[in-house]
Amino acid sequence: MPLLTDGSTPLSSTRIRLALLALALGGFGIGSTEFVAMGLLPNLAQDLLPALYASSPETANAQAGWLISAYALGVVVGAPTIAAAAARWPRKQLLLALLTAFTLGTIASALLPSFETVLIARFIAALPHGAYFGIASLVAADLMGPGKRARGIALVLSGLTIANVIGVPIITFIGQTNGWRVAYLVVAGIFAVTFAAVALVVPFQPGNPRATMRSELRAFRRLQVWITLGIGAIGFGGLFAVYTYVAPLVIEITGLTAGAVPLVLVVVGLGMTVGNFGGGALADWSVRRTMYISFAVLIAALVLLAVSAQSLPGLLVGMFFIGAAASALSPTIQARLMDVAHDSQSLAAALNHSSLNVGNALGAALGGVAIAGGLGYLAPVWIGVGLSLIGVALTLVTFGIDHRWRRRGDDVPYGTALITTVRVK
Repeated sequence: MPLLTDGSTPLSSTRIRLALLALALGGFGIGSTEFVAMGLLPNLAQDLLPALYASSPETANAQAGWLISAYALGVVVGAPTIAAAAARWPRKQLLLALLTAFTLGTIASALLPSFETVLIARFIAALPHGAYFGIASLVAADLMGPGKRARGIALVLSGLTIANVIGVPIITFIGQTNGWRVAYLVVAGIFAVTFAAVALVVPFQPGNPRATMRSELRAFRRLQVWITLGIGAIGFGGLFAVYTYVAPLVIEITGLTAGAVPLVLVVVGLGMTVGNFGGGALADWSVRRTMYISFAVLIAALVLLAVSAQSLPGLLVGMFFIGAAASALSPTIQARLMDVAHDSQSLAAALNHSSLNVGNALGAALGGVAIAGGLGYLAPVWIGVGLSLIGVALTLVTFGIDHRWRRRGDDVPYGTALITTVRVK
């Protein structure tokens, strides 16, 4: 039966599929702009920090990692700010405005001349990231219909994971052969195409007419929101501690050439794609169990990589399962946030990407400190293990609170802890 966009206008199944594909294409562009820097890190360091790279490539690579951290911090700042301020906007119009900002910010990243100005451009280009995924996830969830929320989220995120299979390796190769600036111009083109696709096929959806910045920001009064954000911010850092420095890991530890980096990125992307869809389906079954399973696989894969990265099979298997487990966490954490944030749905949907990009910044920064300190390119892998273990501890805490309140049968005081839902199983 066709879904309705506003209670009166029917949508064909073809229109729904095209709309979901357009939303996922935006995720493809975001995945490309976010992750292509990992594969081009030595190129960025050599071009933007030539003197430092000539004297110490390790130090230059570590400093270039701040470009990744700057993007992540832009997501952290932009997601809650834009989502809360624009919750009343019609969703399609908001998506188009965000895609315009992506296009211009990415062009600026490609054209600005110095490390400092590119650093600022990466921060600015990241501001729409979380809000786009948050609003697009709400649109997708409505299009998918009842009982398929996490799968709708996963469909939007699939663009990001597929970008790691196709877009990031191809654009990395383009950047290695034609310069990293050309790579970012290609990404800007993807955003421009997405703008046209969203304008043509995504149906009108109103914003929340009752939403205000104050009402959306009430989510921050809930302890469970903060704990769930911590799970993403710290636990997800295990992926980025490794992924940020995948190029030097492949070259210096496994002993492969730079040409092998895009192939390794394909393997990571395949893992992310499998994990994203698997996590979306499993989260509609049980958010709690999916978190535990994902963290167990992530920690095991990190340890495997740490002890076997010198061999090609160890590198590929470890990176595949790191990508799969971390990506399974993404729709799961977003579903959990939407549960515990109660009425602040726009903010909750966007906050997931703030938390994951805190993990991005944290993992990249801690890995860079370890490398600059002379601990080698395997040190970030062990840092990832530690961050993931903290994520497990926070998961135990959040669901422990659920269990305590359910067992006591008490009403939950507003702003302190749990909003119990059927999602908790």
